[in-house]
Amino acid sequence: MSQLAYLAPSSPEQAVIALSAAGARPLAGGTDLLVQLRAGRTKPDIIVDLKRVAGAIGVREEAGGFVVGAATSGAVLGEHARLSRIWPGVVEGAKLIGSTQVQGRASLGGNLCNASPAADGVPALIAARATCMIVGPNGQREAPVESIVTGPGQTSLGPGEFLLAFRLPPRPAFASDAYLRLTPRTEMDIAVAGAGVNLALDADGVVTQAHVAIGAVAPTALLVADAGAALVGSRLNEASLAAMEAAVRAACRPISDKRGTEEYRTRIAGVLARRAARIAYQRAGATL
Repeated sequence: MSQLAYLAPSSPEQAVIALSAAGARPLAGGTDLLVQLRAGRTKPDIIVDLKRVAGAIGVREEAGGFVVGAATSGAVLGEHARLSRIWPGVVEGAKLIGSTQVQGRASLGGNLCNASPAADGVPALIAARATCMIVGPNGQREAPVESIVTGPGQTSLGPGEFLLAFRLPPRPAFASDAYLRLTPRTEMDIAVAGAGVNLALDADGVVTQAHVAIGAVAPTALLVADAGAALVGSRLNEASLAAMEAAVRAACRPISDKRGTEEYRTRIAGVLARRAARIAYQRAGATL
């Protein structure tokens, strides 16, 4: 019986070499991987702990935006005052990953790369137009968050590649975001549906940019371009909200399971997007 090896590289280059080995699996927070190990769902030969890699943990401001280490815990993100003020929806999604205890380890990078359709941290990142800083054998590249997950449990990361950090863009004036989800229980459950909305307004309160993303209603979290376009040029009146909600419902491709039917999930996704849009609008216009 082979023994499980554990490596904790300190540089991106060392991490790439370790992850290029056969049977290697990355560990960011470990809240998904350790459960899968105990259940026998995965049997790696090597666990590569990414938390010691330079740049994988921490939040820093750069070029007017933020760079968030992919292995940074939800607890750290929730305590970061400026990130919480400027990107409240992103932080809301991160803080819904597991319990208070789990928050001490769970990370946005792990939540994304675990590739669950219902990952709470993902829709708000997509709506924020965040990009992923990926390191691999061929160096570093950046890719939109929505391009990483290709299906349940599957990602577009190549052999030896890992997610080092997220890049959140600079905020224009009068802009904010929000994330909402619905679960059967109030805590510690998987989302029936989730919606993230990111808005920018002009000085008169007219929406100039809008991005809407949904989760748990398709094999991957989705950016719904038509939903965002429906809000642009409006002050979030009923007609624009109705058009956005219709676009969200049209984009849904859910399954029916014990948490809800296809019809229920589709309906709820539209409702959550409408509510998240109103919250984001209020937050963005707080200083109008």
